[in-house]
Amino acid sequence: MHILYGVVGEGMGHATRSALIIQHLLDLGHAVRVVVSGRAHGFLAQRFGHHPGFELQEIRGLELAIDGMEVDLEETVWENLEHAPAKLLHNVEAYARVVQSGVEPDLVISDFESFAYLYARNHFIPVVSIDNMQVLNRCRHPAEIRGDLDFQLAKLAVKVKLPGAYHYLITSFFFPDVRKPRTTLVPPILRPEILAARREPRDHVLVYQAPAALEAWLPVLRRLPHRFVVYGMGREGREGNLELRPFSAAGFIEDLRTARAVVAGGGFSLMSEAVHLGVPSFAVPLKQQYEQELNARYLSWLGYGDWAPEPDPDRLLRFLACTDDHAQALERYPRQDNSLTLSCVDELMARASAGESRPVRLSVEAMGQWLAEG
Repeated sequence: MHILYGVVGEGMGHATRSALIIQHLLDLGHAVRVVVSGRAHGFLAQRFGHHPGFELQEIRGLELAIDGMEVDLEETVWENLEHAPAKLLHNVEAYARVVQSGVEPDLVISDFESFAYLYARNHFIPVVSIDNMQVLNRCRHPAEIRGDLDFQLAKLAVKVKLPGAYHYLITSFFFPDVRKPRTTLVPPILRPEILAARREPRDHVLVYQAPAALEAWLPVLRRLPHRFVVYGMGREGREGNLELRPFSAAGFIEDLRTARAVVAGGGFSLMSEAVHLGVPSFAVPLKQQYEQELNARYLSWLGYGDWAPEPDPDRLLRFLACTDDHAQALERYPRQDNSLTLSCVDELMARASAGESRPVRLSVEAMGQWLAEG
């Protein structure tokens, strides 16, 4: 099959997840053309640039303005409006290049990316959605998990993003009831290095945040009676009970699998890796990013960790005093490799290739699928 794959470039979790699916598609002999924006473009170019059957097209996408530990909504709007004409022109030219390539995709896969989705709808091509965001709209959440207005606004934003897809695969470490047809819950898509890692807890606490967020965290951490291994400051060295380390993929995984606990934002990828490895987590989500808050709320509700809306030494100390309890709760987590998710992808490609109508549920056993009521 010829597959057009759209990857949103804001945040690297989308790119790392998509890379594993793209590799699977290429291994099966499919031709994959990827449209992607932001830092994810460079990552995928380095990963697949010389792979036969792979093409890459850079587009321009939404960029978030981050101020410390909060998304600056006003600045985000103004920056994107300012660059909208240039982005639009670039994407129109990219669209024309896809059309002029002479190869019509048989299937479109979108990881919360609109360019590929719109191409598919304009050309009547089936779209498979693979991301973690659709959990907001296509699943039921307990009242104690939902916020009020923030939840409803986030749900609406996700609802209008990729409507009418052929099927929705939702990656998640929590598995609420599915409330809509054509929806399947699957485990997080994990890097092979994470799947191969084995838990060996020691005494350090791993801290991973952006530099601006760490500026708020470091004074808090210096006052606590624990050893913290810190990634994200862009420098290295020992400062009292803090060990600042430069980023290293192998080093980070080693520190994660051996950590007593992890302190991070509310991003889905790292939280999923920690849950899979059985590492208790303390999350401080970005403000104005309700998807991150939802992850953090489920983390606490399931007993896998705790969260706070901002750096809170008292809350963090209470969390660290309970890491054994959180580790025990994590033992109940239903760990999976990527085979279930890839089986769902294979089934959807086979159904689309055969010209089947949109399947309300899949044959593959998953972590949750829509069931007709009554």
